Amino acid sequence: VMHYKEVKAILSPQNGLNIYRGCSYSCVFCDARSTCHRMDHEFEDIEVKAHAVDMLEYALKKKRTRSMIQIGSSSEPYIPLEEELHLVRRCLNQIERFDFGLVLHTHSMLALRDIDILDKINRKTKCIVIVRLSTYDDALAKKLESGTSLPSERFSLMQQLTERGITVIVNLAPILPFINDDMENIQGLLSYCVKAGVYGILTDKMCPVLREGNRERFYQQLYKNFPDIYDQYEAVYADEKTLKTKNYTEIMACIRETCEAHGIQYDKEELLRFTREYKNKTIGTQLSLFDMM
Repeated sequence: VMHYKEVKAILSPQNGLNIYRGCSYSCVFCDARSTCHRMDHEFEDIEVKAHAVDMLEYALKKKRTRSMIQIGSSSEPYIPLEEELHLVRRCLNQIERFDFGLVLHTHSMLALRDIDILDKINRKTKCIVIVRLSTYDDALAKKLESGTSLPSERFSLMQQLTERGITVIVNLAPILPFINDDMENIQGLLSYCVKAGVYGILTDKMCPVLREGNRERFYQQLYKNFPDIYDQYEAVYADEKTLKTKNYTEIMACIRETCEAHGIQYDKEELLRFTREYKNKTIGTQLSLFDMM
């Protein structure tokens, strides 16, 4: 189910581009469902921004300075609907055409369809793909993130991107207590990162925050998919807004140790700076915070 919506602007003040609002996947935890995001339609009724490609072309033409464009920071861009509409691909073509950089957030193998354009962007400017991972276990992923690309497939995506010299950052999220917070899972995830040769690992969204709008659904999904641990959540996290695992310190120590041993960046502020830094590879390096124009 989908509908088009007329919008006044296609880019956020921070150069964020989210063509779709809503999703057809059924992840146990989904912050995008929170009421603070002010979605005025059913989440499964996907809102598509009308004239997105033409509006992006116009917006990029007007900009005096080049910068990084972020796609998918609020909503997965490679939902099944994209296979039909090709709006992300067409927007990527505009970004490449006008020599802008790209930060692409995804957890979908469909991104491989556009690896030719990502490659072109990376040759001229800078292309960063941020891949979200929460488990290395395909069987567990089917319960946690129904319908999404499996972890083993995302690992393949990461490998194919880094083989082309495209920068990959892994977003480890969400790590849910009693479900995927065991050290075996963390070490499996880190193994994927090391083998794929990722540039960095983000952990700032590792601990899920239950907000109005997603809290009730999360517990419904928890009861449906993980009934054996539902009571543990009720006992330990009934009054908690943030689901912080009891072995958080151990997990962070393991991440730091692995990153330092393999030259992987894990400092949040440095990764944020890196994703905001625009680079024109044809004339040298240019630095730019998000263009506010």
